[in-house]
Amino acid sequence: MVNVIKLRKGLDIKLRGTAELKDVAVQRGNDFALCPDDYQGVTPKVVVKEGDKVLAGDALFVNKQYPEVKFASPVSGTVSAVERGDRRKVLAIKVNADAEIQYKDFGKKDIKSLSGDQVKEALLEAGLFGYINQLPYAVSTNPQTNPKAIFISAFRDMPLAASFLYELAGNEEAFQTGITALSKIQKTYVGINPQQTDKLGSLRNCELTVFDGKCPASNVGVQINHLAPVNKGEVVWTVSPTAVIFIGRLFLTGKVDLRHKVALAGEEVKNPAYSEVLVGQKVGTLTEGRIKGDNVRIINGNPLTGNKACPKCYIGPQISEVTVIPEGDHADEMLGWILPRPNQFSFSRTYFSWLMPKNKEYKCDTRIKGGERHMIMSGEYDKVLPMDIYGEYLIKAIITGDIDRQEALGIYEISPEDFAVAEFVDSSKLELQKIVREGLDILRKENA
Repeated sequence: MVNVIKLRKGLDIKLRGTAELKDVAVQRGNDFALCPDDYQGVTPKVVVKEGDKVLAGDALFVNKQYPEVKFASPVSGTVSAVERGDRRKVLAIKVNADAEIQYKDFGKKDIKSLSGDQVKEALLEAGLFGYINQLPYAVSTNPQTNPKAIFISAFRDMPLAASFLYELAGNEEAFQTGITALSKIQKTYVGINPQQTDKLGSLRNCELTVFDGKCPASNVGVQINHLAPVNKGEVVWTVSPTAVIFIGRLFLTGKVDLRHKVALAGEEVKNPAYSEVLVGQKVGTLTEGRIKGDNVRIINGNPLTGNKACPKCYIGPQISEVTVIPEGDHADEMLGWILPRPNQFSFSRTYFSWLMPKNKEYKCDTRIKGGERHMIMSGEYDKVLPMDIYGEYLIKAIITGDIDRQEALGIYEISPEDFAVAEFVDSSKLELQKIVREGLDILRKENA
């Protein structure tokens, strides 16, 4: 029998422009790149130079601290540039792709006969180990860690998030193989929602848990908090469901195949739908000819946790959707917030939209509608944070740099995305995800 955990805190934000469950073909293009900043906590060391020929699966860069952790090229072709920024920081390693992708052959493997160490070695050799993250610190993990558990969240519930079940269609065997491979290393937990029990309820070699609740129930941090809280000195690995498919394909085919479906969604998208892309593909290949207006915000990810992007940016390894919403900076509203605004979403019942049906979808732009101000201890975070921590006190401890208090309040259990909904409802307009990221980075340096 599948374990069910009911979460009562959270907030579902329904926005217009959810991607329809259909495919739209897009041109792949020939300009690809891996951006080291997409792999949190990795200090890159480039192992190729301009003009080098690479196969899909060849390493473009490694983690300087752990050189055995490689990051594989998604395509075959010629290294066209190593783009650097201030202090020669590596921004991107670009590859001019071949018309037909040639794959490096790592050999098919029978996962049932492999040990945990052999699985780890196979992932390191193929450049996929860097897709595994960890708590604490919410960074890419390293081979020296010994996790007490591995967590996979097989659903997404952020605004305009892509459906994993739609992405999974045709990749069921690879997903199961990936779970089996990870279970060889350590006990593996898979979180699903109630609507997925028919399709995913028969998964093997893992402990299934149904999380029945509002956003951010899909966050692995929330799921870890309820099943295996992280204490000081412990490590838990987290793997995105897309990366699990990549891992499964490696063992089934012997190739690093980084194809996956990405949703193009949002109010400003013509016919929001899914397209098959590769990690490192240009965002512009998805958005070309499909955006309604000019004054829009393209987001690499969902509106709450994604990053501002442009058509020349690249689709990262953790991206399952690209969203396009209005900027809103030219909005001219008579009487401003005094209007009842039944068509604008509000958590605090400032607008009359709270009288609307729960399934109503709203138009939302990038305005924060107010400036940063003193932190108000109002319990807002606790209403939308389904974790056994005191969110407001933890944020205050991070701001003041009180490391002992941060540890006591559970900083080892969180990642920035866990505070995305809290940031949305925050009347103080604080950049909570940025605050948490900076706090985790400081703590990681202190404990190094």
